[in-house]
Amino acid sequence: MAEHALLSASAAHRWLNCPPSVMLTKDMPDTTSEYAEEGTLAHSLCELKLQKRFLDKSMTTRRYNSRLKVIKTDPLWSDEMEQHSDAYIDHIAEVAMKFAYEPFIAAEQRVDYSKWVPGGFGTADCILIGGKELHIVDFKYGKGVPVSAEDNPQLKLYALGAYDRYSFLYPIETVVLHIVQPRLDTIGEYSLALTELLAWGESIKPIAQRAAGGEGRFHSGKWCRFCKAAATCRARATDELMEDFSRVIPPLLSDDEVGEILSRAEEVKSWVEAVQSYALNTLLSGGSINGWKVVEGRRVRAFDDVDAAMDALIEGGIDEAVLYQRKPLTLAQIEKAIGKPTLYEIAGSHIVTPKGKPTLAPASDKREPYRTTAEDDFSEIPTF
Repeated sequence: MAEHALLSASAAHRWLNCPPSVMLTKDMPDTTSEYAEEGTLAHSLCELKLQKRFLDKSMTTRRYNSRLKVIKTDPLWSDEMEQHSDAYIDHIAEVAMKFAYEPFIAAEQRVDYSKWVPGGFGTADCILIGGKELHIVDFKYGKGVPVSAEDNPQLKLYALGAYDRYSFLYPIETVVLHIVQPRLDTIGEYSLALTELLAWGESIKPIAQRAAGGEGRFHSGKWCRFCKAAATCRARATDELMEDFSRVIPPLLSDDEVGEILSRAEEVKSWVEAVQSYALNTLLSGGSINGWKVVEGRRVRAFDDVDAAMDALIEGGIDEAVLYQRKPLTLAQIEKAIGKPTLYEIAGSHIVTPKGKPTLAPASDKREPYRTTAEDDFSEIPTF
């Protein structure tokens, strides 16, 4: 199992906002999920492709295919990993081509940022340095929550570590942070001067010291999502549920209050799901939760062997047409089967992108506001 720093870069958003959570969760068991393991596998594929394309000029196609074959034997492998890892490699290649000369590139590089954070170290997915620029590129395989590169503390800690490691070789003046999240079709970039990065590093020193010492104030927020104490943290429960009823409250909510409720609802939902998961695991492990028990969910009938059941029904005189439905694959399935160029060449004139249905989103969402006029509805007719 990989070694992790107590004040890890990946958890920086949490410990910078809730310093005492570090020591609170230090001895809690680590948990994993299929999504996390899938992400680890995708990172392994990205590292292999980086080695083949940029770092190991002696890697033969045979050796590459041999290592790729091992990755593909993992039960979590899916063919879409090829496409998404290519998007990551293509972005790095695009960044590299912008330099006047071939840049220095490192993959899965351990960096030490302990000058700013006690015992701080981490592993950067990809580092590029050329001229006076330092680039930190991070690959996110998740498809649930988009991650912004803007002022991203994880990437800024990697950048501090990379600067500390390579500054004696390169006259770095500018730092560029990149997040490639291909399953959400998102690539984000954020640039800052080295002086800004170093000033930020100095500003977090006292917070990091408090976090390492278990000091500071508990504070809940979006950073609770991956905290090991997310389900049982008293501060989070208080922040989520307690209200001040000492003031006179009108019987109807104002539109501003509705906005506040919507903003809090996602965090409340995430917290409740974490509490439910904790309670279920506790009960299944033999513990007790006052007022709750584990019961069997609704049973659903199913064939133990579908093929054998179909054969038996056909042999019993049932018409095969009654047992099977003939329906076309989805557009995405067809594109995956025959390739995008072929699909658009043959049937491109039949592909349209209907307007999405109205969906609530925070004001910070970068998508354009939904337009409802007839003129707007007909202003984006697709052409091929």
